[in-house]
Amino acid sequence: MMQKMLKNSKIIGYGAYIPKYRIKTEDIACVWGADAQSIKNGLRIFEKAVAGADEDTATIGVEATKNALLRAQIKSSNNNIGAIYIGSESHPYAVNPTATIIGEAIGLNTNYTAADTQFACKAGTAAIQMIMGLVESGRIKYGIAIGADTAQGKPSDALEYSAASGGASFIIGLENEENAVAEILDTCSFSTDTPDFWRRPKEDYPQHAGRFTGVPAYFRHVIGATNLLLKKTNTTIDDYDYFVFHMPNGKFPLAMAKKYNIPIEKLKQSLVVERIGNTYSGSSLLGLCNCLDIAKPNQKILITSYGSGAGADSFAIKICNGIEKKRNKAKLTEFYINDKEYIDYSIYAKIRGKYNY
Repeated sequence: MMQKMLKNSKIIGYGAYIPKYRIKTEDIACVWGADAQSIKNGLRIFEKAVAGADEDTATIGVEATKNALLRAQIKSSNNNIGAIYIGSESHPYAVNPTATIIGEAIGLNTNYTAADTQFACKAGTAAIQMIMGLVESGRIKYGIAIGADTAQGKPSDALEYSAASGGASFIIGLENEENAVAEILDTCSFSTDTPDFWRRPKEDYPQHAGRFTGVPAYFRHVIGATNLLLKKTNTTIDDYDYFVFHMPNGKFPLAMAKKYNIPIEKLKQSLVVERIGNTYSGSSLLGLCNCLDIAKPNQKILITSYGSGAGADSFAIKICNGIEKKRNKAKLTEFYINDKEYIDYSIYAKIRGKYNY
């Protein structure tokens, strides 16, 4: 039965997944004769997560969604899930949807809408906004929004030190405070045609505009969306307990915190990039998951994603009472961050298909 009144969407369940393989920054630098310490100081990334030979965006999405369903405490086969959208820039197929692969794997019935979204690293938050619209209009009861990637970096390029694998999934619906993890109070976006990062058809690796990706791209859009959200919600930085900014590296979100005079204690929980790299569409969403893993009822989170091309999505989120009973129904984000196995560059290059370059 369709809802007749607009209400704020709630996060009913959430889940993270990060592959166990890791490669250290110094192991990549050693191959190319680079100064590992300078790279670590410049990027604030010390190691990154690497998808295994049998892992891709679809399998990451499946694992993250299984965790989200455990927390949501709903069955995927009960006809209540009406949509599944997944954002990524590393979909396994150029033509063949990732969303339906995930839907089939988790046991969804056939009466759901599915779509793959693409907007660089904010494709996952764009999927959340789309699901919110379907839920709040009463078209569906629950929807699944996923951000996941097995990011690509050309050998020896700066991106090779940061491009990582991982993702997060969110079940969105309309529920009361006792059954919801968090309420999405509001959202807004800031978009322009700023081509700071791109990959043309049939190219294996993306290209980027180097330092241009900072001030006119990342910072303009993340600041723009964050300011719009603060104005739209009539809130200030002091009204929020946690902050999540997209993490192309470890320095950019720290610079954002400095600009807004945000205490490091309010940012550090989201800074997963230092330990797993930039998971692209999963980046800000994994930071959000890590905050949800410790946040308390009535605390607020401000999250702003960023996608090259360029745009940023910002959300104001309030933690609901249901978080206490749902949080430990699935593995926490820190479990995946700490469950790791180091590999050397030869194994990394083999499983990521770099020998064909």
